[in-house]
Amino acid sequence: MSYILLLLATLAWSFVGVLVKAASTMVDSAIISFARFFFGVICLGIYLFIRDGKIQLRFGMKWIWLGAIGKAVNYMFENIAIKIGYSYGNILVQPVQTVVLLFAAALLFKEKISTRGWISAAFCVAGVIIVGWNGTPLDELVHGSGLTTLLFTLAGIGAAVHVLSQRKLLETMDNGNMNLSVFLLSTLIVTVPIPVQSHGFIGPITAWAWGALVLLGVITGLSFFWFAEAIKRVPFAVVAIVGNCTVLFTILWSYIFFKDPITIYIISGTLIFVAGLLLLSLPKLRRSVKKSPIYQEK
Repeated sequence: MSYILLLLATLAWSFVGVLVKAASTMVDSAIISFARFFFGVICLGIYLFIRDGKIQLRFGMKWIWLGAIGKAVNYMFENIAIKIGYSYGNILVQPVQTVVLLFAAALLFKEKISTRGWISAAFCVAGVIIVGWNGTPLDELVHGSGLTTLLFTLAGIGAAVHVLSQRKLLETMDNGNMNLSVFLLSTLIVTVPIPVQSHGFIGPITAWAWGALVLLGVITGLSFFWFAEAIKRVPFAVVAIVGNCTVLFTILWSYIFFKDPITIYIISGTLIFVAGLLLLSLPKLRRSVKKSPIYQEK
């Protein structure tokens, strides 16, 4: 069962790009960001109520707000970038997040980063640069893939802030109610600009687009629990390898569903930063989920 949960989490995260792209045929990126949190909160709230018989929300903590802002930034920039770029573009978020977390661990938490850690960061940066470049001439890069790479980089920074908040909050809160509190605040944050920023429905209303919006929320709300349960029982080496296969599945779905062009630069860059992620994710000893500085959340 644990292996099934790990596979479900991995597959769920890999479908985010194509689901956002599908939803963008009906609504704009602002509505997509709202839906990802809104439906996620509903799913997570129902799950927690069934599990515990109650829900505990906390909004008076600094890290709750920082986590909510970080996750909101993550989703807003990621959705804009996927809408204007290719559906596989969000593969850049995880390596950017990893590099930011390494620097945060060194600068904010005064942790000693091993040589392997810095080599991993270099691999991640190199891979992101190659994917972002994608063989595009310099004069076209600024107006094309360079913009989407910048947006995904900002999304990765937001995701890293969210992870840092989780690391602090796990010291005093359980995972479920922590995430529910953060996601509820994130919902409110992304709702604020909708009246002035959003154009609402921008395309035909279809069951496929509505289904994509709901599934994005389910992924936000439940994929963490699948991953958290799996990591308790599955060998960490398997978790690291299968978890990082998300980017490969993401590229596969983008080609199958949208025929997005997969160039040698995309493949090479992806393999480079996946190698960096694996180098970092395969420590000699298995780490506890609560102590791990890298937490995968989509």
